[in-house]
Amino acid sequence: MTLACGTVSNQTLALPATTIGPTPNPLVARYFVASACAGEIMVEFGPDTSYGRSTSWQPISGSHRTESFLVAGMKASTTYHMRPTLRCFGQTRIGNDQTFTTGPLPPGIAVGLTVTRPVQSSVPQEGVELLSLADIGPSTLQAGVADLDGNLIWFYQGAAGEVVLPIKPLSNGHMIADVSNNAAGVSVLREIDLAGHVIRELSISALAQSLVAIGRSVTLYQFHHDILALPNGHFIVLANMKIPYQDLPGYPGTTDVLGDVLIDLDPNWTPVWFWSTFEHLDVNRHLQGLPDWTHSNAILYSPDDGNLLLSIRHESWLIKIDYQDGKGTGDILWRLGEGGDFTLAGGDPSQWFYGQHYPNILSTNGSRASIAFIDNGNFRILDSGGTRCGGTTPCYTRAVIFDVDEGTRSAAVAWQNLPGVYTYWGGSIDVIDGNYVEFDLTAPYPSPVSPFFLPKSRVQEVMQDGSGTVIWQLDINGANGYRAYRIPSLYPDVTWTQ
Repeated sequence: MTLACGTVSNQTLALPATTIGPTPNPLVARYFVASACAGEIMVEFGPDTSYGRSTSWQPISGSHRTESFLVAGMKASTTYHMRPTLRCFGQTRIGNDQTFTTGPLPPGIAVGLTVTRPVQSSVPQEGVELLSLADIGPSTLQAGVADLDGNLIWFYQGAAGEVVLPIKPLSNGHMIADVSNNAAGVSVLREIDLAGHVIRELSISALAQSLVAIGRSVTLYQFHHDILALPNGHFIVLANMKIPYQDLPGYPGTTDVLGDVLIDLDPNWTPVWFWSTFEHLDVNRHLQGLPDWTHSNAILYSPDDGNLLLSIRHESWLIKIDYQDGKGTGDILWRLGEGGDFTLAGGDPSQWFYGQHYPNILSTNGSRASIAFIDNGNFRILDSGGTRCGGTTPCYTRAVIFDVDEGTRSAAVAWQNLPGVYTYWGGSIDVIDGNYVEFDLTAPYPSPVSPFFLPKSRVQEVMQDGSGTVIWQLDINGANGYRAYRIPSLYPDVTWTQ
C-alpha cells in the first residue's frame, strides 16, 4: 500500500505497506507500520468496510522504523477489515483496507453470555462490558470483555492453576490484575498488554521484603480483591496479613486473625506508604466472626482531598483514611455505615448497607458526595432491637445510592433498586450517562438464571427515574461475575458505540 503523506521540501513522502499478524491471543492482531514521517496512527476495524470501531492514536517515530501496536475488540473466528489513518506534518491520510481473521477460542473457555432487552425499543448506553469472573473451573473464562450483544471480544487467562481476580483497565491501554495460585503459594500483581504479554509483575513475597526499606517487617499473605491506579502514576494495593491473638472474647487459645493492609507503590512499584487495619481498628468488632476479620474488597480515591476510602465488608463500613497523596497519617477520618460516625435519615437501621461490595463515588460537591453500593445485605439489622435477617426473615440485596455529607456527618438513601434476590457476595455498580444505573448480582438467590446448580450472575442496566425499568440485561451461566461493568472500550480515550 502506498499513500501520499504530504510534501516536505518539495519531496513527497509515502507510507510503506502495513502488515497484520497474529498474537498469542486469537482475538488480538498485531498491526505493523514503518512510516517515513513521524506522527501518529489509528486503525479502524470492523466486520465490513463500514468499520465501526477504532484503536486509540499511537505515536510513530518515522524514518521507516518498523513499529507495531495491538488491535483488540474482535469476535472469534471472524474476518475483520482494517484501515489506518495517519497524521504527520500537519496532514491526515487514510490508508487502504486490509483483512485479518481471528482464531477460535481456546478449548475450555466455556461461559454462557445471554443478552436480553426487556424493552425492545431500548438502547443500552455506549461501551462494552468488562467481566471479572470467579468460582469457575480451571478451563473456564476468568477475565474478559463482551460487546453489548453478549459476544466475547477479549479475554485473558493465567497459567494453569492461576486465578485472575480482579482485572482492571489502565490509562496506558494495559490491564492490571491480582493473580493467585493458592496451591502453589503464588500471589502476584501483574500488568499485561492486550495480547496477554506480561509487562511486569510483583510477587507478594518480594513486596514484603521491600517493605523493610520503609521500616515495615511483615509477612504478607496475598494480594486480593482490588487494585487502585492513582492519577499520579502510583498504585494502592490491597493485601492481607495474619497476626496471632491470645484468648480473644469468644475465641480461647491462639487465633491467627486475618486483617488487611494498604500499600502505596510508586510508578516503579516500590512501596512508599503503608497502612494496616491492625493499627487503626478494634479486632473485637468482627461482624462476621474470626479469623477472617475485615475482608476488605474495594479502594477508592477522593480527588478533592487526596484521601482514600476503603470498603471493609466484614465490618459493613466504608472508612475514610488520611492519605493526602502519601503524606497523611493514616488516621481514620470517618466510618460510614451502621455503628459508625454518621446518622441515617429516617433512623431505620435496615436502610444501611451490610456486607457491601464496590462502593463507587459518583460525584462530589464540597462536603457532599454521592456514593453507590451493592448492598449485599449479609446480617442486615432489621429494627432498633438489633434483629438480623435470616431464618424466617430472609436477607435481601439492593443496588443503592447514598447522599453523604461529611460536614454534618449525615447520610440518606437517594435511590435504590430491589431486584428481589439475595446475593451474599460480589457485585459492582455504576451510573451510566447520568440516567441509567448498571449493577451486577454475583450469586443471586433465588436464581433467576438456570440451571440452578451452575454458578451464575445477572447484570442489569436500569433507568434511574424510579421506575426501575430494565433497559439491558446480561445473564452469565457457568461463572460468577465478581464484577461486571461498562467501560468505554479497550482503548483509553476511545468510546465504542454498538
